[in-house]
Amino acid sequence: MDLKKNNYYVNESVGIACGMLISAIHNAGLVTLTHTPSPMNFLTKVLNRPENERAFLLLPVGYAKQPAYVPDIERKALEAVAVFYD
Repeated sequence: MDLKKNNYYVNESVGIACGMLISAIHNAGLVTLTHTPSPMNFLTKVLNRPENERAFLLLPVGYAKQPAYVPDIERKALEAVAVFYD
């Protein structure tokens, strides 16, 4: 018996879930970065997963190297990136 079911907005739902996971990782005191290699289908073979499964995102997670240096980047002024027409 085939129980095929249509799922709508899959990428959007997975994207929201990934954002929540990244936030939880950060709140747990860990660090991560996103990696989306193209093509992603090599993971299906490497991880021996069914053909209908597709990877969406890789998230390496761990502790930050101490000391961690974060660049001091300033935002550009709004006028430097936007044009306003009257």
